[in-house]
Amino acid sequence: MKRRNFIKNTAIAGSVLGFPTIVPSSVFGKNAPSNKINIGQIGCGRIARYHDLPGTWEHDVARIVAVSDVDSKRMKEGKELVEAYYTQKMGTPYIDVKQYGDYREMLLDKDIDAVIISTPDHWHSQPAMEAALAGKHVYLQKPTSLTIKEGRQLVEVVKKTGVVLQLGTQQRSSEQFRIAAELVRNGRIGKLHTVRIGLPGDPSGPEAPEMPIPKNLNFDMWLGSTPTIPYTEIGVHPQEGYDRPGWLRHENYGAGMITGWGQHHFDSAAWGMDTELTGPRYVEAVAEFPRSGFWNVHGDFMVKAEYDNGIVMFTSGGYPNGIRYEGTEGWIWVSRGDYVASASDPVTQGESAKALDASDPKILQSLIGPDEIQLQRSSSHHGNWLEGIQNGSQILSPVEIGHRACSVCLISHVAMKIGRKLEWDPKTERFVKDEEANSYLSRPQRAPYGTDYVKI
Repeated sequence: MKRRNFIKNTAIAGSVLGFPTIVPSSVFGKNAPSNKINIGQIGCGRIARYHDLPGTWEHDVARIVAVSDVDSKRMKEGKELVEAYYTQKMGTPYIDVKQYGDYREMLLDKDIDAVIISTPDHWHSQPAMEAALAGKHVYLQKPTSLTIKEGRQLVEVVKKTGVVLQLGTQQRSSEQFRIAAELVRNGRIGKLHTVRIGLPGDPSGPEAPEMPIPKNLNFDMWLGSTPTIPYTEIGVHPQEGYDRPGWLRHENYGAGMITGWGQHHFDSAAWGMDTELTGPRYVEAVAEFPRSGFWNVHGDFMVKAEYDNGIVMFTSGGYPNGIRYEGTEGWIWVSRGDYVASASDPVTQGESAKALDASDPKILQSLIGPDEIQLQRSSSHHGNWLEGIQNGSQILSPVEIGHRACSVCLISHVAMKIGRKLEWDPKTERFVKDEEANSYLSRPQRAPYGTDYVKI
C-alpha cells in the first residue's frame, strides 16, 4: 500500500507531562507535522481489541486518541491497551487517551477526525449516522444495520455528508477473494450459474436467569433501541475476558450467523457475481430455531436466492465455510484459509484452510490482461480506509455496497422466519405484494435510541 511520509517525532507546543496536545489534521494542511488522522474508538470489546485497533494503529498516519464504551471496565482496559501500544512503539509515554462513557460526547470533540465503530449489531447504524452528521469519517463493523430501513437511512446520511465510511468487510483486502472474483468476472470458469456459500449456524444455549446489572455497565444504553429485558451475562458480554459475546446469539441484537459472517461472504460473492449494487429477485429458506434457552438465533439452515442475471446462490452450514463459484467450464473455491480475525472465530480451520482452489490448476494460473476487468487491490482494509480519508481515493467497501450485502443477509433471515418463497424488488427494497414479509424490514425502536430519533 502506498503511504505518504510523515514527520513522526515533533515537539508540539502545549504538551503536558510528555503528552502532546491533540491537533486536528485539518488545521495545518496535508504537509504539516501534525498531519495525523485522530481517531476515536467506539466499543472496546473483542473485535476492537484484536482486529480494529491493531489493523488501524499499525499505520503511521493514524493516531488513536479516544475510546468509548458503555462498560467502564472495558473502556478503561481499552485506554490502557492503546496507551501501552504507543508507549512501546515510541519508547516513552506518548498520549493520554481520552475516555467517553457516551460516544455522543466523543462526537462533539472537534479534535477527532474519524471513528471506528466496533459495537454490537444493534448499535451500528445509529452511531455511524451521528458520526457522519458530526463530520467524522467512519470505519463500521459489519453488519451494516439491524434492519433494511436502518441501512437505507445510513446510506442517505453518508451521501449527504460526504464522509468516508468503510464497512468492515475485510475479505475484500484479502488477495485470494479478489483473485477469485476477477477470474470469475473475466470468464475463466465460463458462464457463472451457481454460487454455494458455507456459513455455520449457532447452537442453542441454556436458560439464563436474571442477574444483577454490573455497576460498570450502563445496561439501558447498551440495550439502546431494543426492548427492555432483564440483564443476564450471556445475553451481553463476559465480565471477565474477551471471549465471543452472547449477544451474537439473540435476535434482539442481530440475526445470528446469517448477518454475523453472512455479510462477509455475500459481499465477496457479489464481487464475483457483479451484483454489488442490486440483490436477488427471489429468496426462500428453511431453518431450525431453538425451542428453549436464552439464545434464539437460527441454527442449521439453507437459503436459496435467485438473481435476474440467472445466477442461483445457495447458502448453508452444510457447506465448508467459504465461497464456491460454479460455471459452465469449471469451478473456483475461495475461503479465508488460516486467517482469523480473533481467536474465537466460529470456524473449523481444517474444513476451509485451503484459501484458493479450482477444478483445474490452470484456471488459477491465468493472468488477467490489461484490457480485462481488474478489481481494486488493497493489502489492508483499515489502511484503505485511511487512504480514502487522506487522499480522497476510492475505498473498497463503501456504504451502498455494504448496505446491499447486508440486505441479502436480512432478507434471507426474513425468508427463514416466514418459510416460503418471497419476491424481492432491489430497486424499491421491498417484498412484492407481501405485507407480512415487509413488516420485517424495520423494527420498533425504544426511544430515545434508534435511527428514527437521529436529527438529520
